[in-house]
Amino acid sequence: MISVPSVAEKRIMKKEWVFEEIQVECHAGYKGEETPRAFTHLGKRYEILEIVDRWYEEKQDPRAPRQNYFKVQTMDGEIFLLRFTPRYQSWTLCRQIPAPRFSNN
Repeated sequence: MISVPSVAEKRIMKKEWVFEEIQVECHAGYKGEETPRAFTHLGKRYEILEIVDRWYEEKQDPRAPRQNYFKVQTMDGEIFLLRFTPRYQSWTLCRQIPAPRFSNN
């Protein structure tokens, strides 16, 4: 018999971040910064209605690449977190999934 976690158990379950490469259609702003307009994940295209929030992370270590984050809302009302790494010109979809029960994190 398969055990399905209750709503309360789901709230306290540990989660881990998963980063998946995506294809992004962008607009270069007046500063030359990339701004996402649409993205494709697992063969489905999502058109972005608005950028809800944006920020960047930059480490003290000059070898660590800067990461630009965009919290976006799609035309369907879904919210996603996208990450752009300018050094590598790469985009990833960031999402949390339940960690396996055997995980130590």
